[in-house]
Amino acid sequence: MTTTISAKTYSNYINNEWVETASGKTFASINPANKKIHGYTQSSTNEELNQAVEAAYNAKKGWRKIGQSARGQLLFKTANILEENLNDIAESMTKEMGKTLPEAKGETARGIAILRYYAGEGMRKDGDVIPSSDKDALMFTKRTPLGVVGVITPWNFPVAIPIWKIAPALVYGNTIVFKPASEASVTASKVVECFAQAGFPAGVFNFVTGSGSVVGQGLIDHPKLNAITFTGSESVGQSVAKSASARGIKFQLEMGGKNPVIVTKNANIDQAVEGVISGAFRSSGQKCTATSRVIVEEKVFDEFKQKLIKESSKITIGDGLEEGIWLGPCASEGQFNTFKKYIKKGNQEGANLVHGGEVLTGDKYDKGYFVTPAIFDEVTTEMDIAQDEIFGPVIALIKARDLEDAIELANNTKYGLSASIFTSDINSILEFIDEIEVGLVRINAESAGVELQAPFGGMKASSSGSREQGEAAKDFYTAIKTVFIKGS
Repeated sequence: MTTTISAKTYSNYINNEWVETASGKTFASINPANKKIHGYTQSSTNEELNQAVEAAYNAKKGWRKIGQSARGQLLFKTANILEENLNDIAESMTKEMGKTLPEAKGETARGIAILRYYAGEGMRKDGDVIPSSDKDALMFTKRTPLGVVGVITPWNFPVAIPIWKIAPALVYGNTIVFKPASEASVTASKVVECFAQAGFPAGVFNFVTGSGSVVGQGLIDHPKLNAITFTGSESVGQSVAKSASARGIKFQLEMGGKNPVIVTKNANIDQAVEGVISGAFRSSGQKCTATSRVIVEEKVFDEFKQKLIKESSKITIGDGLEEGIWLGPCASEGQFNTFKKYIKKGNQEGANLVHGGEVLTGDKYDKGYFVTPAIFDEVTTEMDIAQDEIFGPVIALIKARDLEDAIELANNTKYGLSASIFTSDINSILEFIDEIEVGLVRINAESAGVELQAPFGGMKASSSGSREQGEAAKDFYTAIKTVFIKGS
């Protein structure tokens, strides 16, 4: 039995205090399954943002000085508190953005694991000894924090993405100002409560909710910010890069993808179908690593298509809190309208809608943003449905002559985040690894899948080039000092 979460109002968290905006304005978070209000958060102004940045700026020296081990221990405490609240936070996620409850629980558990991974960084090395040409000298490198880091996160992973940015930023000695997507700010507030209970020093962790145009842009442009990490749309990411570059501060961008899966003539077709459905349709396709294009060698194209349609027709759709539901609603009215727009566009472009693409109606669905996953075939790479990031449950099936043609088709996009191939041929695997233009390569597995201990990021328009997660996070959140010591 699930518990009812009241539509309460959540505040900003600044300098270890819960603070309401001076404007007195709030905004509602809407449950996409029934359009009911899930909760309210602050529609903050630049006044609250400035307070948060000032608090982080004033706290950065003291936070750096307490040492990496002590910082790691606070992350361990946060992980334990988050674990105690796993069910409540997961339920909030389902009610706020439509992810099924099992997926939401899995994401929250992943957030706990990320916290514990980076807590362990508190006892790992932060530099290297380097031989000096002077035999009487000692030379080594030392990592030093950047200072105040701005964290801007999307709505589709409201627990995992903020934590995989915040945890390394904190353990490596930075203070932060966290701005979540408005559509997932209630769930973000619940995560912030866990950090607040862990007992971080005043000003180290700050949280401000509000519009991207006010709080987000104000954070990006703030003169006391030393770095910004952002996950979201390409257009906003370009704005982040422009502002950060102009001021000479460090920036990190993850901006989505148009992720291909290649199915070769010697693939295990059943395995490929299972991987494509999971990669394309879980979370209603609202993942930056979701499968969007499926490029199939012509020899097995018809067999693959028929099995894909058959298995897709078995997907159960409904409120993500219901047991046995495979797919929840689109996360918001905006995503719902985007889905409908691209179904219409695909038909206008001449693609053939062979499955789904419907808006569900009836008592169970009328109050929410429910759709059936869509499959198009007869798709060419010039079509918008083969080039644009739809961020919804839509597959574009593309026929290829052979592996070389398939890889060329896969690379025909401005994005380069993730890609997968299904094949039993080792030569095909090796060629795919070398030739595909993405940051995450997966073999005989769905395109959507990121492990917390491994570097994550894309190529081309998907990324600014830096990597998140694992040990790679240290490269972004710290600067290297080279130290040379010689006795008098």
